[in-house]
Order: sequence, then C-alpha cells, then structure tokens
Amino acid sequence: MHTINADLHCHSVVSDGTLTPEVLAQRAHSNGVEIWSLTDHDELGGQERAQKAAQDLGMRYISGVEISVTWCQQTVHIVGLGIDPQNPELLEGLYQTRNGRTNRAKAMSDQLDQAGIKGAYEGALQFVGNPELISRTHFARFLVESGVCKDTNEVFANYLVDGKPGFVAHEWASLANAVGWIKSAGGVAVIAHPGRYRYTSLQLTQLYEQFKDLGGEGIEVVTGSHSSSEYQTFAKVALQYGFMASRGSDFHDPIESHVDLGQLPDLPTQLRPVWSVFQ
Repeated sequence: MHTINADLHCHSVVSDGTLTPEVLAQRAHSNGVEIWSLTDHDELGGQERAQKAAQDLGMRYISGVEISVTWCQQTVHIVGLGIDPQNPELLEGLYQTRNGRTNRAKAMSDQLDQAGIKGAYEGALQFVGNPELISRTHFARFLVESGVCKDTNEVFANYLVDGKPGFVAHEWASLANAVGWIKSAGGVAVIAHPGRYRYTSLQLTQLYEQFKDLGGEGIEVVTGSHSSSEYQTFAKVALQYGFMASRGSDFHDPIESHVDLGQLPDLPTQLRPVWSVFQ
C-alpha cells in the first residue's frame, strides 16, 4: 500500500464546509495528514490561508479546487490539483461558474415555500460563508436546524434532489472548460468521487474516455463516499485508462462527513499516486 497520508479533497467555509482553512489545516495535521489540499467548490479564496496554515504546521500543501460540471444532464465534480490560484483564465472560469447560484437558490426557496417550509433562502444564508456559493448543503443545514429533518441524510431523501421539493437544476461548466482551466493553470485534473454518479456503464466509459481525451489525468479511488468494493472498482478504472489515483476525504464538517480528514485507507500499491507528480 502507498502509506503516505495524503488528503487531497476537503472544503472550508469559503464554499460549503463549516471550518476555516486554518482549523482544517490543524485538524488534518492532528490526524496525521502529510500532504494536504483544500478544494473548495468553484472558489480559490481560501488558498492563501490554507497554504500558510499548512506550511506553519510543517505539512506539504498542494493548491486545489473542485469545479462543478454539467455532463450528460448530471453534475460531475472535477478536482484541480497543483493549480496556480492567480491564473486569470481559471479565476474567470470559476467566476462564471459561480454566477447564477443566487437565482437558483431563490428558486429552490420558492419551491420549499410551496411545500410549506417558509424562509428557506434567508435560513440557508445563515450557514453561508460566501454568498456567491450558496448551495444545497446550506439549505440542508437549515432544514436540520429548523427541525424539518433530523439530519442531512433525511434531507436528501426527501428534499433538494430531482423529483423532490427544492430541486432546481443548474447548468455548470462544461467538462472541456473545467479540464482546460485546470491545465491552463498548470494543474492536474481529477474526476472526484466517481462512485456517486448515476450513469450507465456505457456513459461512464464515455466520461472516462472524453476526460482523458481532454487531458484529464486522475481519478479519486479512495474517497469518503466510496465503499471498500468501490476502492477496487475504481482502482481497476485507473489502471485501465492510465489515470493517476487520488485520495481525499471530501470532508465538510465534523458531524456531517462520512470520514474525517486523514482517516481513509491507503491507496492500493499498483496505482500511481497523483501527489507523486508534485514531489
């Protein structure tokens, strides 16, 4: 097994996490993380703080971002690692991707209002660190805090998903744009948590092939939402397509998250770790 404790996927208050970059860095360090990356959704505002905090603690830091993509009528997330946070093309692309979240959030609130849940937009804003990045997660926290649901799992079983109150589709970046922005900023593009996507096997094959053709180089194999069997499934995908393998908790919050920072199993030995290109 690759025994380096690398956690290259997590979120701070700059997007939809609940901890600051500094607190995340300390938590990662306390949990034995040796190589760390903050990958906020469509936003680079926490990178300087995260890098400084990591360096002060003696951790290696790899700059990161998670870009929202619409592909085949579903949302896919592409992580960019080792990017230049000041790259103009990436910054402009992320700004355009964030644009429209407010209108979407108000439409979500209107749907919840029709379902008898009042004040959802204002309620969700209480949990938002960056108003440009208001998301379903913030609405879910409001629904839990207001007693509509007991936890976020119950929220996403009954609200905010396709066919349920509060779901509003949004057109994100294209796969070509996301990979292109990451590459223009000198980074490596990685498919995040592939086990979460509800595609047919043929569609997944097309996703992997298109991603590779565009210059995508990595895939998350060990991540917070994957089962043990999915570690093996996506290890095989990595080998089949020649992708480097990434490892990341996708940590958002101490209570909500499936797994804590740095607490995942190691990557299988036969895979090439994505962090090897940054050494």
